[in-house]
Amino acid sequence: MASQLELIVRSRERDIGGFSVRRLLPYATHRMVGPFIFFDHMGPANFAPGQGIDVRPHPHMNLATVTYLFEGQMRHRDSLGSDQIISPGDINWMIAGRGIVHSERTPGDVRARGGPLHGIQCWVAFPRDYEEIEPAFTHHPKNTLPEFEAGGVKLKLLLGTAFGRRSPVTTHMDIFYLEAKLGRGSKLVIPDDGREAAVHVVSGRLSVGGEPVAAQELAIGSDGSALELEALEDTHAMLLGGQAVGQRFIYWNLVSSSQERIEEAKRDWARGPGAPGGRFPLIPGDDKEFIPLPENALHNPKGTIM
Repeated sequence: MASQLELIVRSRERDIGGFSVRRLLPYATHRMVGPFIFFDHMGPANFAPGQGIDVRPHPHMNLATVTYLFEGQMRHRDSLGSDQIISPGDINWMIAGRGIVHSERTPGDVRARGGPLHGIQCWVAFPRDYEEIEPAFTHHPKNTLPEFEAGGVKLKLLLGTAFGRRSPVTTHMDIFYLEAKLGRGSKLVIPDDGREAAVHVVSGRLSVGGEPVAAQELAIGSDGSALELEALEDTHAMLLGGQAVGQRFIYWNLVSSSQERIEEAKRDWARGPGAPGGRFPLIPGDDKEFIPLPENALHNPKGTIM
Protein backbone atom coordinates (compact mmCIF):
# COMPACT_ATOMS: atom_id res chain seq x y z
CA MET A 1 0.00 0.00 0.00
CA ALA A 2 1.42 3.39 -1.01
CA SER A 3 2.33 5.80 1.74
CA GLN A 4 -0.04 8.69 2.36
CA LEU A 5 3.00 10.90 3.08
CA GLU A 6 5.55 12.29 0.68
CA LEU A 7 7.72 13.93 3.31
CA ILE A 8 7.94 14.93 6.97
CA VAL A 9 9.69 18.30 7.34
CA ARG A 10 11.48 19.13 10.57
CA SER A 11 11.64 22.83 11.37
CA ARG A 12 14.77 24.99 11.16
CA GLU A 13 15.42 28.03 13.35
CA ARG A 14 15.57 31.49 11.75
CA ASP A 15 15.78 35.03 13.16
CA ILE A 16 13.12 37.59 12.18
CA GLY A 17 14.16 40.75 13.97
CA GLY A 18 15.44 39.65 17.39
CA PHE A 19 13.03 36.71 17.62
CA SER A 20 13.64 33.09 16.61
CA VAL A 21 11.06 31.20 14.54
CA ARG A 22 10.92 27.64 13.24
CA ARG A 23 10.69 27.52 9.44
CA LEU A 24 8.87 24.68 7.66
CA LEU A 25 8.46 26.11 4.13
CA PRO A 26 10.09 26.56 1.74
CA TYR A 27 12.06 23.34 2.14
CA ALA A 28 15.01 22.28 -0.01
CA THR A 29 13.22 19.38 -1.67
CA HIS A 30 9.64 20.64 -1.39
CA ARG A 31 9.13 24.34 -2.01
CA MET A 32 5.33 24.63 -1.73
CA VAL A 33 2.13 22.94 -0.60
CA GLY A 34 -0.69 24.13 -2.86
CA PRO A 35 -0.28 27.92 -2.87
CA PHE A 36 1.59 27.95 0.49
CA ILE A 37 5.17 29.03 -0.19
CA PHE A 38 6.29 30.14 3.28
CA PHE A 39 5.35 28.78 6.71
CA ASP A 40 6.92 29.85 10.03
CA HIS A 41 6.01 28.70 13.54
CA MET A 42 6.64 31.61 15.93
CA GLY A 43 7.32 30.76 19.57
CA PRO A 44 6.01 30.00 22.03
CA ALA A 45 8.03 32.76 23.67
CA ASN A 46 7.59 35.00 26.68
CA PHE A 47 9.02 38.51 26.53
CA ALA A 48 10.26 40.35 29.60
CA PRO A 49 8.92 43.91 30.16
CA GLY A 50 10.46 46.24 27.59
CA GLN A 51 11.14 43.49 25.07
CA GLY A 52 9.30 42.47 21.89
CA ILE A 53 9.70 41.99 18.16
CA ASP A 54 10.55 44.65 15.59
CA VAL A 55 10.25 43.46 12.01
CA ARG A 56 11.11 46.72 10.26
CA PRO A 57 9.42 47.83 7.01
CA HIS A 58 10.09 45.36 4.19
CA PRO A 59 8.56 44.63 0.75
CA HIS A 60 6.34 41.91 -0.70
CA MET A 61 4.74 41.32 -4.08
CA ASN A 62 2.60 38.76 -5.97
CA LEU A 63 1.47 37.01 -2.76
CA ALA A 64 -0.67 37.38 0.35
CA THR A 65 0.55 37.25 3.94
CA VAL A 66 -1.41 35.97 6.91
CA THR A 67 -0.49 35.96 10.59
CA TYR A 68 -2.49 33.77 12.96
CA LEU A 69 -1.82 34.08 16.68
CA PHE A 70 -2.52 31.63 19.49
CA GLU A 71 -1.17 33.99 22.18
CA GLY A 72 -0.01 37.60 22.37
CA GLN A 73 -0.48 40.54 20.01
CA MET A 74 1.30 42.15 17.08
CA ARG A 75 0.86 45.52 15.40
CA HIS A 76 0.63 45.44 11.61
CA ARG A 77 1.21 48.60 9.57
CA ASP A 78 1.52 48.86 5.80
CA SER A 79 1.97 51.31 2.93
CA LEU A 80 -1.81 51.46 2.35
CA GLY A 81 -2.12 53.19 5.72
CA SER A 82 -3.46 50.10 7.54
CA ASP A 83 -2.72 50.07 11.28
CA GLN A 84 -4.14 46.94 12.92
CA ILE A 85 -3.56 45.06 16.15
CA ILE A 86 -3.47 41.30 15.48
CA SER A 87 -5.06 39.38 18.35
CA PRO A 88 -5.38 35.62 18.90
CA GLY A 89 -7.91 33.96 16.59
CA ASP A 90 -8.14 36.84 14.06
CA ILE A 91 -7.10 36.70 10.40
CA ASN A 92 -5.27 39.62 8.81
CA TRP A 93 -5.13 39.07 5.04
CA MET A 94 -2.66 41.36 3.24
CA ILE A 95 -2.64 41.15 -0.55
CA ALA A 96 0.75 42.36 -1.75
CA GLY A 97 -0.31 42.45 -5.41
CA ARG A 98 2.04 44.55 -7.51
CA GLY A 99 3.86 45.70 -4.36
CA ILE A 100 3.40 46.61 -0.71
CA VAL A 101 5.53 47.44 2.33
CA HIS A 102 4.64 46.40 5.87
CA SER A 103 6.07 46.15 9.37
CA GLU A 104 5.22 43.99 12.36
CA ARG A 105 6.06 45.09 15.88
CA THR A 106 5.03 44.42 19.44
CA PRO A 107 2.40 47.02 20.46
CA GLY A 108 3.70 49.62 22.92
CA ASP A 109 1.47 48.64 25.83
CA VAL A 110 2.28 44.94 25.40
CA ARG A 111 6.01 45.72 25.19
CA ALA A 112 5.84 47.72 28.41
CA ARG A 113 4.36 44.87 30.45
CA GLY A 114 5.90 41.90 28.59
CA GLY A 115 4.08 38.70 27.78
CA PRO A 116 3.74 35.71 25.44
CA LEU A 117 3.84 35.44 21.66
CA HIS A 118 2.91 32.28 19.77
CA GLY A 119 1.50 31.81 16.29
CA ILE A 120 1.96 31.01 12.61
CA GLN A 121 3.07 33.28 9.78
CA CYS A 122 2.62 32.17 6.19
CA TRP A 123 2.66 33.46 2.63
CA VAL A 124 0.50 32.17 -0.21
CA ALA A 125 1.39 32.69 -3.87
CA PHE A 126 -1.33 34.11 -6.10
CA PRO A 127 -2.41 32.51 -9.38
CA ARG A 128 -0.69 34.25 -12.28
CA ASP A 129 -3.81 36.17 -13.35
CA TYR A 130 -3.96 37.83 -9.91
CA GLU A 131 -0.28 38.39 -9.10
CA GLU A 132 -0.22 42.06 -10.15
CA ILE A 133 -3.57 43.18 -8.71
CA GLU A 134 -3.77 46.25 -6.51
CA PRO A 135 -2.56 45.68 -2.94
CA ALA A 136 -5.24 45.41 -0.26
CA PHE A 137 -5.68 44.64 3.44
CA THR A 138 -8.62 43.12 5.31
CA HIS A 139 -9.09 42.19 8.97
CA HIS A 140 -11.39 39.33 9.97
CA PRO A 141 -12.16 39.06 13.73
CA LYS A 142 -12.17 35.57 15.19
CA ASN A 143 -15.96 35.49 15.64
CA THR A 144 -16.45 35.81 11.85
CA LEU A 145 -14.58 32.57 11.06
CA PRO A 146 -16.52 29.26 10.90
CA GLU A 147 -16.04 26.89 13.85
CA PHE A 148 -17.46 23.36 13.75
CA GLU A 149 -16.77 19.72 14.59
CA ALA A 150 -16.00 16.74 12.36
CA GLY A 151 -15.76 13.32 13.98
CA GLY A 152 -15.32 14.92 17.37
CA VAL A 153 -12.43 17.11 16.17
CA LYS A 154 -12.82 20.84 16.75
CA LEU A 155 -12.08 22.80 13.57
CA LYS A 156 -11.83 26.48 12.71
CA LEU A 157 -11.75 27.42 9.01
CA LEU A 158 -9.37 30.32 8.45
CA LEU A 159 -9.05 30.45 4.65
CA GLY A 160 -10.78 28.88 1.67
CA THR A 161 -13.11 25.90 1.62
CA ALA A 162 -13.05 22.59 3.51
CA PHE A 163 -15.50 20.08 5.02
CA GLY A 164 -18.42 21.81 3.29
CA ARG A 165 -17.67 25.22 4.83
CA ARG A 166 -16.30 28.48 3.39
CA SER A 167 -14.21 31.16 5.06
CA PRO A 168 -15.34 34.80 4.60
CA VAL A 169 -11.83 35.79 3.44
CA THR A 170 -11.71 36.56 -0.32
CA THR A 171 -8.58 34.77 -1.53
CA HIS A 172 -8.70 34.56 -5.39
CA MET A 173 -7.35 30.98 -5.16
CA ASP A 174 -8.34 27.40 -4.29
CA ILE A 175 -6.97 27.05 -0.76
CA PHE A 176 -7.75 25.61 2.65
CA TYR A 177 -6.27 26.52 6.03
CA LEU A 178 -7.74 25.29 9.31
CA GLU A 179 -6.90 25.13 12.99
CA ALA A 180 -7.66 21.73 14.55
CA LYS A 181 -7.93 20.55 18.17
CA LEU A 182 -7.87 16.75 18.51
CA GLY A 183 -8.40 14.91 21.76
CA ARG A 184 -6.31 11.80 22.31
CA GLY A 185 -7.63 8.96 20.16
CA SER A 186 -9.76 11.17 17.93
CA LYS A 187 -9.53 10.72 14.15
CA LEU A 188 -9.98 12.92 11.09
CA VAL A 189 -9.61 12.32 7.36
CA ILE A 190 -8.50 15.05 4.97
CA PRO A 191 -10.09 13.71 1.77
CA ASP A 192 -8.33 13.40 -1.56
CA ASP A 193 -10.15 16.11 -3.52
CA GLY A 194 -7.38 16.83 -6.02
CA ARG A 195 -5.70 19.43 -3.81
CA GLU A 196 -2.27 19.21 -2.19
CA ALA A 197 -2.42 18.85 1.59
CA ALA A 198 -0.21 19.01 4.67
CA VAL A 199 -0.54 18.92 8.46
CA HIS A 200 1.57 20.93 10.90
CA VAL A 201 1.64 19.78 14.53
CA VAL A 202 1.71 22.82 16.82
CA SER A 203 1.74 20.74 20.01
CA GLY A 204 1.06 17.11 20.83
CA ARG A 205 1.61 14.16 18.50
CA LEU A 206 -0.28 12.69 15.54
CA SER A 207 -0.28 9.58 13.45
CA VAL A 208 -0.65 10.67 9.83
CA GLY A 209 -1.18 7.79 7.44
CA GLY A 210 0.24 5.50 10.12
CA GLU A 211 3.45 7.52 10.53
CA PRO A 212 4.20 9.47 13.75
CA VAL A 213 4.44 13.26 13.41
CA ALA A 214 5.77 15.25 16.36
CA ALA A 215 5.34 18.85 17.45
CA GLN A 216 7.06 21.39 15.14
CA GLU A 217 6.91 19.01 12.16
CA LEU A 218 5.05 19.34 8.85
CA ALA A 219 3.66 16.19 7.21
CA ILE A 220 3.17 16.65 3.46
CA GLY A 221 0.71 14.33 1.75
CA SER A 222 1.33 12.29 -1.38
CA ASP A 223 -0.58 13.13 -4.55
CA GLY A 224 -3.80 11.16 -4.87
CA SER A 225 -4.00 10.13 -1.22
CA ALA A 226 -6.34 11.07 1.57
CA LEU A 227 -4.62 11.89 4.86
CA GLU A 228 -5.81 9.85 7.85
CA LEU A 229 -5.07 11.58 11.16
CA GLU A 230 -5.20 10.06 14.63
CA ALA A 231 -4.22 11.93 17.79
CA LEU A 232 -1.67 9.96 19.82
CA GLU A 233 -2.22 12.54 22.58
CA ASP A 234 -4.16 15.77 22.88
CA THR A 235 -2.97 17.68 19.80
CA HIS A 236 -3.16 21.16 18.32
CA ALA A 237 -2.57 21.22 14.55
CA MET A 238 -2.89 23.33 11.40
CA LEU A 239 -4.26 21.81 8.18
CA LEU A 240 -3.21 23.48 4.94
CA GLY A 241 -3.12 23.10 1.19
CA GLY A 242 -4.94 23.78 -2.07
CA GLN A 243 -4.44 23.71 -5.81
CA ALA A 244 -0.86 24.13 -6.97
CA VAL A 245 -0.23 27.49 -8.69
CA GLY A 246 2.88 26.52 -10.65
CA GLN A 247 6.54 27.40 -10.34
CA ARG A 248 7.48 30.45 -8.30
CA PHE A 249 10.76 32.29 -7.86
CA ILE A 250 11.54 33.43 -4.32
CA TYR A 251 14.26 35.85 -3.32
CA TRP A 252 14.29 37.13 0.26
CA ASN A 253 10.76 38.61 0.77
CA LEU A 254 10.01 38.74 -2.96
CA VAL A 255 7.93 36.08 -4.73
CA SER A 256 6.77 35.94 -8.35
CA SER A 257 6.19 33.65 -11.32
CA SER A 258 8.52 36.01 -13.24
CA GLN A 259 12.28 36.22 -12.60
CA GLU A 260 12.25 39.56 -14.44
CA ARG A 261 9.74 41.00 -11.94
CA ILE A 262 11.95 39.78 -9.09
CA GLU A 263 14.93 41.62 -10.59
CA GLU A 264 12.87 44.78 -11.10
CA ALA A 265 11.65 44.64 -7.49
CA LYS A 266 15.19 44.18 -6.18
CA ARG A 267 16.29 47.31 -8.04
CA ASP A 268 13.29 49.24 -6.69
CA TRP A 269 13.92 48.21 -3.08
CA ALA A 270 17.65 48.97 -3.40
CA ARG A 271 16.59 52.62 -3.89
CA GLY A 272 14.53 52.42 -0.68
CA PRO A 273 10.78 52.63 0.00
CA GLY A 274 9.04 55.64 -1.51
CA ALA A 275 11.40 55.91 -4.49
CA PRO A 276 9.65 57.68 -7.41
CA GLY A 277 8.12 55.24 -9.89
CA GLY A 278 8.91 52.21 -7.74
CA ARG A 279 6.66 49.42 -6.50
CA PHE A 280 7.12 50.10 -2.82
CA PRO A 281 5.64 53.15 -1.03
CA LEU A 282 6.46 54.35 2.47
CA ILE A 283 4.44 53.24 5.50
CA PRO A 284 2.64 56.22 7.08
CA GLY A 285 3.88 56.51 10.66
CA ASP A 286 6.65 53.93 10.22
CA ASP A 287 8.87 55.53 7.60
CA LYS A 288 12.12 56.19 9.48
CA GLU A 289 13.81 52.82 8.89
CA PHE A 290 13.58 49.73 6.70
CA ILE A 291 15.29 46.39 6.11
CA PRO A 292 17.82 46.85 3.29
CA LEU A 293 18.05 44.55 0.31
CA PRO A 294 20.44 41.70 1.25
CA GLU A 295 24.07 42.43 0.46
CA ASN A 296 25.11 41.47 -3.09
CA ALA A 297 21.49 40.75 -4.07
CA LEU A 298 21.78 42.78 -7.25
CA HIS A 299 24.79 40.70 -8.33
CA ASN A 300 23.24 37.31 -7.59
CA PRO A 301 20.16 37.13 -9.84
CA LYS A 302 19.53 33.40 -9.46
CA GLY A 303 20.07 33.08 -5.72
CA THR A 304 17.38 32.27 -3.21
CA ILE A 305 17.72 34.01 0.17
CA MET A 306 15.59 33.09 3.15
